[in-house]
Amino acid sequence: MQKKYILKTLLKDFHRSKWPTVVTRDYQIPMSSGKIITLIGARRSGKTFLLYQLIKQIAAKISKQHILFINFEDERLELQSHELDLMIQAYLELYPLQDLSHCYFFFDEIQNVSGWEKFIRRLYDTISKNIFLTGSNAKMLSSEIATALRGRSLTYTVYPLSFKEILRFWKITPDLESTQGRATLYHALENYLHDGGFPELPLLSHQDLKRKTLQEYYQVMLFRDLVERYQIANTTALKFFLKRLYASATKQVSINRIYNDLKSAGFRIGKNSLYDFLEHAEAVFMIGTLKKYAYKISTQELSEKKVYAIDNGLTNAVHFRFSADLGKALEQIVFWELKRRLSDQETLFYYKNQFECDFVIQREDEIITAIQVCYQLDDPETKKREINGLQNTSQILGLKQGTLITYENEEPIAGIQIVPILEFLLRSQDLIIPET
Repeated sequence: MQKKYILKTLLKDFHRSKWPTVVTRDYQIPMSSGKIITLIGARRSGKTFLLYQLIKQIAAKISKQHILFINFEDERLELQSHELDLMIQAYLELYPLQDLSHCYFFFDEIQNVSGWEKFIRRLYDTISKNIFLTGSNAKMLSSEIATALRGRSLTYTVYPLSFKEILRFWKITPDLESTQGRATLYHALENYLHDGGFPELPLLSHQDLKRKTLQEYYQVMLFRDLVERYQIANTTALKFFLKRLYASATKQVSINRIYNDLKSAGFRIGKNSLYDFLEHAEAVFMIGTLKKYAYKISTQELSEKKVYAIDNGLTNAVHFRFSADLGKALEQIVFWELKRRLSDQETLFYYKNQFECDFVIQREDEIITAIQVCYQLDDPETKKREINGLQNTSQILGLKQGTLITYENEEPIAGIQIVPILEFLLRSQDLIIPET
């Protein structure tokens, strides 16, 4: 069979090839948990290379031939769910003496095969507990895992590079103490604020090439992850909607306002379709959303959400005015860094009443910290607004003090912990999130 032959070729090529050099990511993924390990995250965020990081760790202990790796983004593969067993047949025909129960299975972007979860469950129940998956659609993977793989899977979200990780790519050793060290770090931070953290970007030398690469990412996310996967016919309205989301990064988004703007421009689309667009864009990791903190769950669910683009570089590539707003870029970095650090018992919100605070963190039923992000406090009105928002939020929520994250050191302010962004990104999270 042609498909089996292709699978044999892919398996042999994998075993014979020199695996790519990987820079260690800051993820603690268990090797022998007895669970199916699922890595989800934005396209091009580094899931495949994280798989290679795991593969290299495993290959240090066992033979390469005990590792099966299939990338379902490969255009030569057009498998249907009932044909997935061909992978097992192809492997056993190549290595008839191997014991499959000792093998490790790595399947990249498996959501491209409809009905994949039934095969994975059978593989897990009857052959091997060593299964690792990746996917670029959180909703599709989570719904399938919840039904077919309940209790059998552990899921980890892979984000674009953190600042710590991108310094590793650039081979910069963090030095916050010396003048030269801090200058080097601030130069790297300026690049990170503008170019973002997709792993391919540090390898590109020309700014124009970086911009074109990011624009290509955006187009693939738009057409492959959204239009094709969700069968969206009204692509013009979708493009308009996404541009509005990216233009509104770090702000509350009003679906009603966007709906009225579309209607005024002559678009015919239902309001529910826009809510679907928002949900889909978050599912494929083009954006993240943040709910408003409120004592009533119904208020949390019905209030307008704040929106964050997955990456500053991607935002700059499609919305040129964003690059001039360093305050927005800084807030986006803090949002995604907090998402990386939160435990399963912690939830991130924004707070808005008479005053507004960028972030509050709830641990179980208790608010443990409030965080405001401000690039600088030179303008008196900005300083007054940001400090009042933080102090009043802290007081209302029963906190002894709030935290203000700034670009550089600022003068001390009573009742506020001021943390420069480099301190936040490079030092212990205890600066921001109290220990349990």
